[in-house]
Amino acid sequence: MKIARFASLLVALMLLACDGTGIDQDRMPEAAGADAGEKIARLNELYEECFDRSMELNPIYATFIGDYRYNDRFSNSIGPEHIEKTSALTHECLDRLLAIGSGGLGGQDLLSFQIFQRNQEENLAGEKFPGELLPLNQFRSTPNFFAQMGSGASLHPFKTVKDYQDFLGRIDGFVIWMHQARDNMLAGMKKGLVQPRVLMEKVVPQLATQVVDDIEESLFYRPIQNMPESFSEDERTTLTAAYRDAIANKLIPVYGMLRDFVRDEYLPATRETVGMKDLPGGDAWYAHLIATTTTTDLSAQAIHEIGLAEVERIQAAMQVVMDEVGFDGTLKEFFEYLNSDPQFYFDERDQLIDGYKALREEVHAKALKIFDRLPKADYEIRAVEPFREKTASGGSYMRASPDGSRPGVFYANAYDLKARPKWAMQSLFLHEAIPGHHFQGALTLEIEDMPRFRKFGGYTAYSEGWGLYAELLGKEIGMYADPYQYFGALNAELWRAIRLVVDTGLHYRGWTRQQVLDYMYANSATKEARAVAEAERYIAIPSQALAYKIGQLKISELRARAESALGERFDIKAFHRQVLEDGPLPLSVLEAKIDRWIAGH
Repeated sequence: MKIARFASLLVALMLLACDGTGIDQDRMPEAAGADAGEKIARLNELYEECFDRSMELNPIYATFIGDYRYNDRFSNSIGPEHIEKTSALTHECLDRLLAIGSGGLGGQDLLSFQIFQRNQEENLAGEKFPGELLPLNQFRSTPNFFAQMGSGASLHPFKTVKDYQDFLGRIDGFVIWMHQARDNMLAGMKKGLVQPRVLMEKVVPQLATQVVDDIEESLFYRPIQNMPESFSEDERTTLTAAYRDAIANKLIPVYGMLRDFVRDEYLPATRETVGMKDLPGGDAWYAHLIATTTTTDLSAQAIHEIGLAEVERIQAAMQVVMDEVGFDGTLKEFFEYLNSDPQFYFDERDQLIDGYKALREEVHAKALKIFDRLPKADYEIRAVEPFREKTASGGSYMRASPDGSRPGVFYANAYDLKARPKWAMQSLFLHEAIPGHHFQGALTLEIEDMPRFRKFGGYTAYSEGWGLYAELLGKEIGMYADPYQYFGALNAELWRAIRLVVDTGLHYRGWTRQQVLDYMYANSATKEARAVAEAERYIAIPSQALAYKIGQLKISELRARAESALGERFDIKAFHRQVLEDGPLPLSVLEAKIDRWIAGH
């Protein structure tokens, strides 16, 4: 789930770091006198006003960032009225921004201006592509997300009576969204804009999971079962009756309605093809997604070729590890050994989760070798919930709330333990927790005096690029002492390189699902459960998988550039501070920033 994609074309930053902003204010152009102060004030007011209005339109995201003013709402985000209001707000905010202008701005003020401008322009460019007609698939599923939230284990708080009452309001909004999803899919069917059949076949059982005979078996009943002891008896009785009514007469029927529609009407109309190029206007749509996801001007062809080269390079490094452990055979045979030998797998789900928990203290201590500090926000390690584990990725992260009331969560998937090897654990932990997503995301929340659209915005190439870069820091901080764990890190990196090949293969070159699976099996140590889930993920969310390797390659390139230019003056902690201290940035912005930092030394 994302807030509007605020981004930027670049400002030349000169970073010597000293005032907490990462900007050397002495080197940046100054805005002149009182006029500059008035302009900056007007811009900051505009940013805050536009952000506030966007939160009203996106109440779930407001909850996500700790703004609980709209906790009783669930917006019909795919409905025509909401789309029109969002577009009008984007046009208005961009027009007002350009009317104020950027003349005389410097430092963070100019950076914020250009990021805000790019975000609005990118959002407007995306309006020509009718994503609302494809509102649902097995990976990006609002019905799944709402069930997770309604279980009390996600964003919506269930601490007060008002929290419980608020969620009843959200149920009403969700019911409207579900009917809108059906209407939009019907409209898409008429225009030839439909999802691949292989994805929607997975959606039917997901929806069916929420259609239960016993209300008390519903995920939505869990908050009632876990009501705070502080609630009075009257409050318990009233809320219990209200939730039983909402589950029986609103939620179960609407999940059943959409399940029946997808099964009986939509599935027969779905397509056998799987790539975006087979949709009307799909090539242009995919190109737009690439630009948005990677924050670069790389073409699909260029990304495909980068992926092929990276696969070859990483496989050569894997061969070295294979020789180190004394395995006599081919790389393919080594893959098969790692996938089949019982020593590499747990027998119980809890053992996997406990294994991740055991890594916390070790990794936290070792990370301080190359970072100035750890974030203040805590995080938890949880298993992916059973209702979504079959289609979820191996691991994921949900950021902590800004007010500290909700910790970050590293979700580890314990479904099909024979697809969750021990040798993959260290790299996944580094990616999702410390020094990966939790580290970067929590530190961003600690940045002061930054407009909220930047603090709570994001760029997939930056965040996922950082996550993969964090994996590659393992040896540097003393992890991966076991060569099999290092092979796991190489395999994780290889997987991200494979993503460049198969995502562009699917959506640019027209590969089939089977071609993607064949390429995965031929080039990685993966088993069927993960390969299928990953392949169908790339089909479901085109371009997202490109962000990891493209972002990591850029961060690694910038580090190598700094090391070469600065020699003995290079400080790894200072470099990491420069990458992290201004929050998520488009890669072009990050590159110019690091170049200025190098020049300042």
